[in-house]
Amino acid sequence: MVALIMLIIGFFTAFVGSIAGIGGGTILVPSMLFLHTVSESFEWATPQKIVGISVVVMIFTGLSSTIAYWKSKRIDYKTGLIFLIGCLPGGVFGSWFNQFVDTKTFSIAFGAIMIVISLLFFLPRLDRSKSPKSNKWLHINRSFTLDQKTYNYQIHIVGGFFLAFFVGTLSGLFGIGGGSLMVPAMILLFGLPPHVATATSMFIIFFLSISSSSTHVLLGHVPWLYTLCFIPGAWVGGTIGAKVNQRMNGKTVEWILRIILILIGVRLIWDGIG
Repeated sequence: MVALIMLIIGFFTAFVGSIAGIGGGTILVPSMLFLHTVSESFEWATPQKIVGISVVVMIFTGLSSTIAYWKSKRIDYKTGLIFLIGCLPGGVFGSWFNQFVDTKTFSIAFGAIMIVISLLFFLPRLDRSKSPKSNKWLHINRSFTLDQKTYNYQIHIVGGFFLAFFVGTLSGLFGIGGGSLMVPAMILLFGLPPHVATATSMFIIFFLSISSSSTHVLLGHVPWLYTLCFIPGAWVGGTIGAKVNQRMNGKTVEWILRIILILIGVRLIWDGIG
């Protein structure tokens, strides 16, 4: 019964995470924390072990989603690699720092940030396709064609690196995948279309999770017997979630992301004051 519960959690974690490009740790972590408090069968699930499980499971969520998005040609690999340069060291730092920090106060602040970000989606945005392209070496101009429509956007290398490092740190610290910040940033700050942002985020999360999980493995935070129960569900959920995402329009993806960000924010604030 315990194994079945973890299989189901793994599926829904990856399914929702793949649709919104957030990785899914935002579902797995609170679900396991809740089960830890209400069931003797989950007494083993300490916060460090839950985060360790989450980052390992996200490897398989990210891989299955990336394969599905790769087949539909929705991943901006160049933009993804730029963010990975910052995310990878951030993930290692966050995983290491997890053992020292009392995250309650930080959870409240981070939760408030998530709610504010969700509200930013309601603000009018610039038409970046008509913005002049910069030739400065600190910027990279990108052009991406999706469903016979071409999108033009610009990535600021320095700003992208520090944003990605922060996102990677949060991923390693909380086990939430980082996509809850990365996807909104790519859409709101850099002008990526929602479908490309979610697909590229899962590509980033795959490699980020490998980096973060390696640190948790070395620290002994990963209970492998339990972790293996999540992986089959996560693989199937990630694949199906990516396919469902492709059938949605950009506005629907944004609305799902808004709702999830609010739920993440409320959950983190609740954890912080609990």
